[in-house]
Amino acid sequence: MYPLFRFAKELVKFRNAPRLAVTGTHVSTHVCWPWDLDPWIELNNGRTLTLFDLGRIPMAQRSGLIPILRERGWGITVAGSSTRYRRRIRMFHRFTMFSRVAGWDGRFIYMDQSMWTASGCCNQVLIRAAITGPGGIVPPAEVMAALGAPVESPALPLWMAAWAEAEGTRPWPPEIAAEAKAHLPA
Repeated sequence: MYPLFRFAKELVKFRNAPRLAVTGTHVSTHVCWPWDLDPWIELNNGRTLTLFDLGRIPMAQRSGLIPILRERGWGITVAGSSTRYRRRIRMFHRFTMFSRVAGWDGRFIYMDQSMWTASGCCNQVLIRAAITGPGGIVPPAEVMAALGAPVESPALPLWMAAWAEAEGTRPWPPEIAAEAKAHLPA
């Protein structure tokens, strides 16, 4: 189940936080609860991605994006992600999440998020997000102008730029084996 109560708590907690620059870092703290666990009694990999919402949405709220989305009838969607898992987060462990916008290109906004405990970085995700409107993807430069931010993106770190370029070569829809096609829904 989606962590709606935790999500609401984060929005309330940061409702009066200082405004955050578009590329500023939002810092939040969380606890790994029993319902976040997998059979190995550690934070489930899928739940990790869900919990990253608890950093991204308040970050968007603090930057002023949420009111602009509402005013213009825009939405925000994850268009791709790449996650690294390096250290376990166990039940009742507290962790700190760092969330920031690293930059954007002609279609997507790139966000870097990570979870940390006293032992170091546990995981990191690169999120490629799109702002969508009735006409499809809204160019990030238009979004930045609406925020009153510079429309020119900071240079993406080389590893992010390489990932974005590689994603551009990935086929869509994905290729499936001929014998698997028989199992496609009618």
